[in-house]
Amino acid sequence: MRSLLCAGVLCAGAVVSMAGAVAAEPLLLIHGGAGVAPGDLDAAAEARARAALERALLAGHAQLAAGKPALEAVTAAVTVLEDDPSFNAGRGAVFTHDGRNELDASIMDGASGKAGAVAGLHTVKNPITLARAVMDKSPHVMMIGQGAEAFAAEQGIEQVDPSWFRTEHRWQQLQKALAEEANQQAHADLETARYFGTVGAVARDAAGKLAAGTSTGGMTNKRYGRVGDSPIIGAGTWADERCAISGTGWGEFYIRTAAAHAICARMTYLGETPAQAGKAVINDKIPSLGGDGGAIILSADGAAAAPFNTPGMYRGWIGADGVPHVAIFVGEALPLPGQ
Repeated sequence: MRSLLCAGVLCAGAVVSMAGAVAAEPLLLIHGGAGVAPGDLDAAAEARARAALERALLAGHAQLAAGKPALEAVTAAVTVLEDDPSFNAGRGAVFTHDGRNELDASIMDGASGKAGAVAGLHTVKNPITLARAVMDKSPHVMMIGQGAEAFAAEQGIEQVDPSWFRTEHRWQQLQKALAEEANQQAHADLETARYFGTVGAVARDAAGKLAAGTSTGGMTNKRYGRVGDSPIIGAGTWADERCAISGTGWGEFYIRTAAAHAICARMTYLGETPAQAGKAVINDKIPSLGGDGGAIILSADGAAAAPFNTPGMYRGWIGADGVPHVAIFVGEALPLPGQ
């Protein structure tokens, strides 16, 4: 596989025949959320996060290596991240104002255009699996709350006591946000704790087909059933025959810009690379409106990018050789084969 790294962009080759069939090398990118900064993690927490990213990459790669579709790789990788308390998704999700964990997720198959999404969950152990069931086993795209959990029970999807999702670290984040709110500190002080944390994956399989998935615990101290971009197809997640995107950041701005779809549209209609389209939407448009965050972007020809405008973003990729590569903070280069 031909690959190179420049300005945080991964480009990997694919062979396309004149008949249009794609002989592709499998590729998987993941993220564990933007917004992390040096100093946020002690050495042990950083090591745990890096190890979790590697496990997720290996889980997804195992599906691709077995010849499974990109959807299977995305589901496997996101499930690992949901199960790890290092990230704001599944176990380790942040708390709402009312002291509950509320989970959202979505998944999209680029080959068929089918999608599934869920929001406002409290008992589904792995929301990405329920989003997948909505896509595969129902005529709908999105289900929410108790109805979604009833569907999960019908489908035999694992449900757990809400205490499964609780971690002391996230509980203390809520207490800090509540104290700041009570003291009426500057709005900017509250944003740091509230708006970051999501996991996601994008994959290309051996047939050259793409898929994307995203899962989140939402926003610390959120109220009134707030839903961000992660379960919204076109905002936090998008995949078609040309590109796959999973976003992470301040969800309101990703919704307002239809960020994931906007990136793919720029690649499709303007001929931009993942790096160019990602910069235009993630690093230019969203900050111009007052938001921030990041994304992972993968095109059908194997070009990829991971733009972000925060001090860090948990991220990683794995290619056909099965060697995981991960990074967290700004300035970290991902070592690529042949370099």
